[in-house]
Amino acid sequence: MATKQDKTFDIELDDMAWRQRLDAQAYMVLRQHSTERAHTSPLNKEKRPGRFLCAGCGSALFDAATKYESGSGWPSFWAPLEQAVGTTEDRSFFMRRVEVHCAKCGGHLGHVFNDGPQPTGERYCMNGAALKFEPKE
Repeated sequence: MATKQDKTFDIELDDMAWRQRLDAQAYMVLRQHSTERAHTSPLNKEKRPGRFLCAGCGSALFDAATKYESGSGWPSFWAPLEQAVGTTEDRSFFMRRVEVHCAKCGGHLGHVFNDGPQPTGERYCMNGAALKFEPKE
């Protein structure tokens, strides 16, 4: 499996540009693979129709219709928009997980697990700091 470092993205900025573009928490999550504390994102309570976008580049990632309450403490979705995200193997913290990143800018979003609801059976467990919500007009 190729690593994210092996890939080039449509949107590539140097570290200083990312720091200027993002608030501190979004920078830590998107660019340094950090994780926000569970149950802290206001997006956990977002129930309106719309789309969830990458906080780094603005690309559409998830339709609000795929969001569900997983009980994990992070915004969770059962499917991303087509070709919106990429995945890589994450072997940090002595675990094997599947990292999810934005397909356009490579920003770290969270992880995907095989314990979600149907129709996919997947749980895209995303950091709210890596997302922005765009309500449907």
